[in-house]
Amino acid sequence: MKSPLAAALVLALLAASGAQAVEPKKKPHPAPAAKAQAGKPAAKGKPAAADAKAKPKPADPKTAQAKPADPKAAPPAAKPPAPAPAVPDPAKAAVGAAAVGGAAAAVAVAAQPPAPLTRDEAIKRAEASLNSSPVMIADFVQIGGDGRRAEGKLYVHKVGRMRFEYAQPATMEVVSDGVQVAVRDRKLNTQDLYFINQTPLKFLLNEKVDLQKDVKLVDVVIDDAGASISIEDKATFGGTSKIKLIFDSKTFDLKQWQVSDPQGYETLVSLFNIDRGSAPDANLFKIDKGSLLDFH
Repeated sequence: MKSPLAAALVLALLAASGAQAVEPKKKPHPAPAAKAQAGKPAAKGKPAAADAKAKPKPADPKTAQAKPADPKAAPPAAKPPAPAPAVPDPAKAAVGAAAVGGAAAAVAVAAQPPAPLTRDEAIKRAEASLNSSPVMIADFVQIGGDGRRAEGKLYVHKVGRMRFEYAQPATMEVVSDGVQVAVRDRKLNTQDLYFINQTPLKFLLNEKVDLQKDVKLVDVVIDDAGASISIEDKATFGGTSKIKLIFDSKTFDLKQWQVSDPQGYETLVSLFNIDRGSAPDANLFKIDKGSLLDFH
């Protein structure tokens, strides 16, 4: 497509060439005609003048080009009407507020730590753990008051049967058959017997453990590490024994106990790899009475 300026130039050239082709050449008039011209203008001259006036003038290329519209002269466009303010829906607003409030409440509840156990709750959970199974097999580590360390395997089968089997280099064994407790020294080939009701852990071998009836409760401490329950037993051999039972904070399994005998000698036992689903071999709880050397 040609530009407006080029089109105007073409039209101007065509108009100029047309004017040159149509314009007649003037011939000399005879003398009489000159006289007539002096009195009145010749009649033939009028058409020529009219033709001259009727002829279009060549277009000026400068004026033929259209000028762009002046943006200032154009009237300003009408502004669209402002939208009407939205009217809130009370029902939707109430639902949204309830949803936000519920979410905030849920976050607040989730952020709050669980309430600590009460004394009675800790005792009940401890009893439930001790009564959860009649059998147990576990590894143990024992540390005496003099710092000596021993380890081995613990076997329990209620009612009344228990065996501490110490690993070498220890030479001790402790076996309960439900009536008596034998303390053996394999190296010295000795065996001491006690009645089970004279031992400090006898209540743990009951069919149903009831800490508030079987022993005297002294203290219950609950913290992030778990719960520890301190008890006293006056019926143990030699006097009163103090026992602290320590339970895991998550599972509430018995993980440690500490025994202080009447002479003040402390022994700490820790349990690991606890198995409450496997029954120990019954032969592990037999006591050879023929090797009896001392009976208490």
